[in-house]
Amino acid sequence: MYTQALDIPEPRQQAGEAVSTIAEGCDLPRQAQFDTKIDSDRKIEPQDWMPDAYRRTLLRQISQHAHSEIVGMVPEGNWISRAPSLKRKAILLAKVQDEGGHGLYLYSAAETLGTGRDSMLAALHSGKAKYSSIFNYPTLTWADVGTIGWLVDGAAIMNQVPICRCSYGPYARAMIRICKEESFHQRQGFDNLLTMMKGTSAQREMVQDAVNRWWWPVLAMFGPPDTDSPNSALGMRWGIKRISNDDLRQKFVDATVPQAKILGVTLPDAELKWNDARGHYDYGPIDWDEFWAVVNGNGPCNRERLATRVKAHADGQWVRDAALAHADRKRAREMKEAA
Repeated sequence: MYTQALDIPEPRQQAGEAVSTIAEGCDLPRQAQFDTKIDSDRKIEPQDWMPDAYRRTLLRQISQHAHSEIVGMVPEGNWISRAPSLKRKAILLAKVQDEGGHGLYLYSAAETLGTGRDSMLAALHSGKAKYSSIFNYPTLTWADVGTIGWLVDGAAIMNQVPICRCSYGPYARAMIRICKEESFHQRQGFDNLLTMMKGTSAQREMVQDAVNRWWWPVLAMFGPPDTDSPNSALGMRWGIKRISNDDLRQKFVDATVPQAKILGVTLPDAELKWNDARGHYDYGPIDWDEFWAVVNGNGPCNRERLATRVKAHADGQWVRDAALAHADRKRAREMKEAA
């Protein structure tokens, strides 16, 4: 859903400078074998040799993706107790649970690259590691929940389906199940909004207001223009990324405009129109200053979302301690019985 890690320079990287594909003093024969696997579209597995830059890039992307799934539980989780019906409550509860599962799959995939989960979570909680910019916006009404499902998860599917063909095996395999569940989330969000659009004028206004607020942040979540994303080309060379930011954004716009017509909502872009010559919809300029402000921690809800996540982790420490204590006792009992 949320793979902006390739768009954010590494700490040692100058703005606009791409990461090198070959590290100084690397093992050239193994590098050649790695390149052959990439060129033949074969999977790289954890036990295979890989360049340090490839491992580092994957770790940043997969861990950032996992962080996004976990933090993404927060804005929707706030609405579980306020859902308008038992049916909607059960659906939202299942969706938030799915997002937690996605995070666990992805942390497990990242761990195969040699980094422990504790260190990844420490980087998130300290603010060193990023998560998707989209989860730093407020959910003001019930219509926001449906709009997140329709637009945010719709954008996630557009971004993540190609990752099912990622060159790194554990990541690609984790994404297959995640994409199936995200597809359900998108349909659930659309159904939620469609129900509201058949309701009262106040409900229709609520939906339109939510769409107005989420449309531009969703377009930005695909990442900056290709010309301003120095690591994207390398990610595509390695098969980590399959489609560029701009192409994904265009595919999303083209798919979403007809859906908006079915819903009966207006997308908040006066420049949105079909271009016969291009065979695509044209759309207006995105506020990239806002995007970078949010990525750098200055969005409407950055501090609130991260503080909520840190508190939840701290409050759950007793569960982790109890699970470890139980495992230790079980192991001791089994060793005693085996003696």
